[in-house]
Amino acid sequence: MVKLQGSVPATSADMRSLGPAPDDERIDVTVFVRRRAPLAPHSLDAKPGQRRYLTRAEFAAQHGASDADLDAVAAFAQRAGLVVVERRPAARSIVLSGTAGQVTAAFGTAIERVEHAAGISRRRTAPVHVPPELDGIVEGVFGIDDVPIARPHFKFSKESEQAAMLASISPGAAPFDAQAASGFTGIDMAKLYDFPTGLDGSGQCIAIIELGGGYRSADLKAYFKSLGLAAPHVTAVSVDGGKNSPSLPWSADAEVMLDIEVAGAVAPKANIAVYFAPNSEQGFVDAIAAAVHDDVRKPSVISISWGAPESEWTDQGLAAMDQAFEAAAALGVTVCCAAGDAGAHDQNPQNGTPDGLAHADFPASSPYVLGCGGTRLTVSGHTITSETVWNDDPSTSATGGGVSDKFALPSWQADARVPASINPGGRVGRGVPDVAGNASPATGYRVRVDFLTTTIGGTSAVSPLYAGLVALLNQKLPQHVGWLNPLLYGPLAGSGALRDITSGDNGGYAAGAGWDACTGWGVPVGSTLLAALEA
Repeated sequence: MVKLQGSVPATSADMRSLGPAPDDERIDVTVFVRRRAPLAPHSLDAKPGQRRYLTRAEFAAQHGASDADLDAVAAFAQRAGLVVVERRPAARSIVLSGTAGQVTAAFGTAIERVEHAAGISRRRTAPVHVPPELDGIVEGVFGIDDVPIARPHFKFSKESEQAAMLASISPGAAPFDAQAASGFTGIDMAKLYDFPTGLDGSGQCIAIIELGGGYRSADLKAYFKSLGLAAPHVTAVSVDGGKNSPSLPWSADAEVMLDIEVAGAVAPKANIAVYFAPNSEQGFVDAIAAAVHDDVRKPSVISISWGAPESEWTDQGLAAMDQAFEAAAALGVTVCCAAGDAGAHDQNPQNGTPDGLAHADFPASSPYVLGCGGTRLTVSGHTITSETVWNDDPSTSATGGGVSDKFALPSWQADARVPASINPGGRVGRGVPDVAGNASPATGYRVRVDFLTTTIGGTSAVSPLYAGLVALLNQKLPQHVGWLNPLLYGPLAGSGALRDITSGDNGGYAAGAGWDACTGWGVPVGSTLLAALEA
């Protein structure tokens, strides 16, 4: 057996072992295989209109998994007593099912049960191994462990948090709605940020990735009615058994509703597809692949408001997701990702054991996504009077941002003066974020969650805000915007399409003129950005 590169388990200090996993426990694993052919250098650095995007059918035929590779994995599965559940050629994966005993024997690994803050999970304690004939074919094996990997990047305002706490102790006693009368809507932000008018996202599909929680149609209808809009068409898509499962307003429901309500307010006629998956590395990988390669709904932009420090991922997980984002770029799909809510160190003491190092949040640190950082607004009437880096508390309520430890400095970011990492060794890698927008819960977003109105901030809100903007741009432009980063750092730099944020810090990096590791290039000026792209 050959050790699979990148499959060494990620370390975590906040778990307690409960002993080996039962041999008869049923497990579904996703086996990720190589591309049929590498993605050749394409014209994605070119200006809009000069780019050549692949259709999903073309991508599957040219760069999906080959039948021979999937057949080789299926033959191995049969010898190991595993069942082939599904073949996904476009997503380059095949799903196998078996007992824990069969899976550990087949992949030469070991599993234990662990207890952690979110419950009890399976955890691999050894790397994955594959037979020699699959060496070079298999690039990742996901699902043997199912430890929660990501966190939603939203923050309640203090008033809403206090009301939620009171409501959890004494249901019905807290004046939740009255406590949460403040906050902006997506419509408000679109006006403040000068999004192009006369557009509504018609003909576009916005994909939203969710690793928990759910939405209620009655809430959406009531919320959008309060905005004077019809509720957008929202579809729940199940991935790996994930479902739309609303529960309580202080759960992950807050993330789901924030994402839908912000994106839907900006682009009310866009279709919204919500991909629900389990919160695990397997669930995250499969949800992204499902959205990217969805040939039914055909999303043109994807919003992701979940993430975790780069250090908490396996290398195979980082690689699989990064390659899915590269596929999105080839298909002309823009991916917006929240940059994190715990400052430059990205490790909220309430959510784990900080290691003292600064971390970029993944997936925002992938070079193929638009990393979305956070600001804090001051508004007088309908005018922004000041906008600074969001930093209400550098360890618990501040924008993520920094320098990647996993991804090299992209060529298109070479002239952005990305600083050396503040970690020992001073590595210069991919700088995060690329853009920023209102994120402080003190100046947050007014949303409706599980029949209650509340105010929520976080970079979680910035990602769907700009996904909505991209839907407007795609509606107007003759060709989808697609991968924005080479444009932001190239022909759009200095065009006035982004308003620079020069004041503040995130507990590790400071804002300044030009690009910085707190707010990127700053805040997109929507109508100017559209004009620049049209030109």
